[in-house]
Amino acid sequence: MRILLLGSGGREHAFAWKLSQSSQCKALFTAPGNAGTSQYGTNLSLNPNDFSAVKSAALEHQIDMVICGPEEPLVRGLQDFFATDEQLRQVLFVGPSQQGARLEGSKAFAKAFMEELDIPTAAYREFTIEQLEDGLKYLEEQQPPIVLKADGLAAGKGVLILDDVREAQEEFRVMLEGKFGEASATVVVEEFLSGIEFSVFVFTDGKDYQILPVAKDY
Repeated sequence: MRILLLGSGGREHAFAWKLSQSSQCKALFTAPGNAGTSQYGTNLSLNPNDFSAVKSAALEHQIDMVICGPEEPLVRGLQDFFATDEQLRQVLFVGPSQQGARLEGSKAFAKAFMEELDIPTAAYREFTIEQLEDGLKYLEEQQPPIVLKADGLAAGKGVLILDDVREAQEEFRVMLEGKFGEASATVVVEEFLSGIEFSVFVFTDGKDYQILPVAKDY
């Protein structure tokens, strides 16, 4: 099997390390990759968000399977792009559709999803710039610490935990005015929860699933 791994971080380094150990892996390409991934295959100089460049690489290198590490290409619809392209639809793709990726790409959507399905989650409200004054008043009523989250992807930097209401109001205003670009066009104000954070990852094809070991993202 000829595999194209998308991404350039430590996550992709770990994937490349493990994939290269498989007897089924005949060739491994990582785009754009890093110094670590180059030890286990060939790095390709391309942006995973450039769908046409990903397509060209997949066809040129006769790729059988694509594994997408970063969230942004998935949120932009890369899986759907492969599924609907006549030349790519036979390529196995590891990663959710654009609709599925909304759970990661929009915190407001994820909160609404959990609320609708009665999945326990911290209390929250979401606000846009048009609701700035309502949001400031809401913050006045909250007990610190106050959690502010940019709705969209912000490269892991879109969450603030603040111990002072006035400081929270100022950061709230700055976020809605573009501190994190489009990612903070909507801001989620969330109840602070104290405890140990961990992640549970699941592989699924939409029907069957496999639960992976618990991990601490941090």
